[in-house]
Amino acid sequence: MRHRNKTNSLGRKTAHRKAMLANMATSLVLNKRIKTTVAKAKVLKTYIEPVITKSKVDSTNNRRTAFKYLRDKYAVSELFRTVAPKIADRPGGYTRILKLGNRAGDNADICVIELVDFNTTYNPNAEKATKKKRSRRGGKKNTPTTAVKEVKEEVVEETKETAEEVKEQATDKVEETKETVEEVKEQATDKAEEQTEDTPKENPEEPKAE
Repeated sequence: MRHRNKTNSLGRKTAHRKAMLANMATSLVLNKRIKTTVAKAKVLKTYIEPVITKSKVDSTNNRRTAFKYLRDKYAVSELFRTVAPKIADRPGGYTRILKLGNRAGDNADICVIELVDFNTTYNPNAEKATKKKRSRRGGKKNTPTTAVKEVKEEVVEETKETAEEVKEQATDKVEETKETVEEVKEQATDKAEEQTEDTPKENPEEPKAE
C-alpha cells in the first residue's frame, strides 16, 4: 500500500529522475527562475527547498549535503554566497510557481518556478538575477600597467631579433648544402669520365671468337 507515499515519478526511473531534478535545481540556483511544466515544478519545489534551508548554516557538512543534491560546485557556491543571505530571515517557502497556461504541442501545463527573494516585480527590494560567465581562470581581468606594457614590448623585440637570426642561420645552411651538392656532382662526373677512359674500346673490324 502507498500510504504517505505521494512522490511523483514523472514517468522516469529513479536515476533518471534524480539526475533531472539535480540539473533543474542547479539551473534554478544559478538563474533564479526557470520555465518548466507544473508537475516537474511541484516535484522540484520539494527537492530544492530542504537544500536551501541547509544553506542558512555555512558549514562543511552542509556544503557537502548541498553538493549531493545539486552535483555542481558553482551552484553550491552561488547558493551559500548569494542565495543564503537573502533567505536568512525567511522561515520557508523560498520558491514560487507562476502558471503560464498550456503548451501548444502536447497541451501540458507550463509554469515558471522562481526564487521569491529575487523577483523584482513582487519584491522591489530584490536583487536582479545576473548570469555569471564561467571561466577556467577565476577573478577579474586586471588592466595592464605601463611596466607590463614595456616588458611586453621588450619581449616582442627580442623575439623579432631571434627570428631574424634564425632566418640568417637557415639561409647560410641552405647555401652550404647547395655548395656541397655541387661538389658531390662534380666528383661524380669526374669519376664517370675516368671510368669511361679506363675501359678499352672494342674494335668492330675484328671478328669475335666463336
